[in-house]
Amino acid sequence: MSAALLAVSLGCPSGIGPEVSVRAAARVKGARVVLVGDQGVVERAARVSGLDPTRFVRVRGADEARALARGITAVLQPGVRLALRDARPGAPSVAGGAAQLSWIDAACDLVRRGEASALVTGPVSKEVIARSGTREAKRFLGHTEHLQRRLGAREVVMAFHTARFTTSLVTTHLPLARVPAAITPANVAAATFWLAELLQRLGKPGSRPRVAVASLNPHAGEGGLLGSEESRAILPGIVLARARAVRSHVACELIGPVPAETAFRKAAAGDYDGVVAMYHDQATIPMKLVGFGEAVNVSLGLPIIRTSVDHGTGYDIAGKGVADPRGMLEAMTLATRLSAREGRRTPETASRRGRSRTRSR
Repeated sequence: MSAALLAVSLGCPSGIGPEVSVRAAARVKGARVVLVGDQGVVERAARVSGLDPTRFVRVRGADEARALARGITAVLQPGVRLALRDARPGAPSVAGGAAQLSWIDAACDLVRRGEASALVTGPVSKEVIARSGTREAKRFLGHTEHLQRRLGAREVVMAFHTARFTTSLVTTHLPLARVPAAITPANVAAATFWLAELLQRLGKPGSRPRVAVASLNPHAGEGGLLGSEESRAILPGIVLARARAVRSHVACELIGPVPAETAFRKAAAGDYDGVVAMYHDQATIPMKLVGFGEAVNVSLGLPIIRTSVDHGTGYDIAGKGVADPRGMLEAMTLATRLSAREGRRTPETASRRGRSRTRSR
């Protein structure tokens, strides 16, 4: 079997994305990497990271990337070259904002066309992208929402994976005041189903992952005394997720609603394989406490494989050669692992994958 080809968008050229990308690309096993970004930015990141810049060779497409000798990493540069004055470490620019969005799109399209196996994304600045001026940039709230629009996915679920446990989110980049209204049975079911599907795919054949669905309110609402979302939306969502899992042949055990503090404590202790969180910080605080720098952001429900680091642009340390590449290496490793297990996708997931490839021809 040929090695997977990972399309890696560099992230913000003024942040640590280029540095962690080149260092991880030099270390990842079982896959080839094509870095999608600017050649000058890549070469500078290589020098800062103590790597030989000549190991990073510009190519025109995926075929050339696959044909490179072992130990050489491909660089695909979409569009015109970015002036290094617009990519100064720690000083993001409007031109850099436009560039990082174009790199995401070019890397995504490689995977959508079947020319690469998976998409791995470096850390971007939502604010800098939004200020770059294009219509898509102005409504950019994050990779998850942008890729959903670009790929025409009906639903996308954000998840974070570590060796200890995995968590998915019912709501993502949403003001906290708007979270209760966004917790619907359908949204709870989607986050629960796709988490169970991912865990089954990553587990051993015949495994039956245990997934706890967290409550929104303290103590799971105390029978309605502290809120009604548990009975109104979360419990019905679990029922919908169970039915969907049966239809899609996803073997799993779904438990909940469970008080969030209990769900994450037991998951960290190994009692649950995954936790469904109701909102962004409910998931990311415990995840970053137990696995910061190693957790991998995974977009579930897309017709392609997409993973990412769990950290930001790190402008304060950009260009100093001290950025930790573990998160990017873990993202590349998980993307490689998921690519190798493509045959274990559920019928529902596999059909979406096929529809995406049909649309992209």
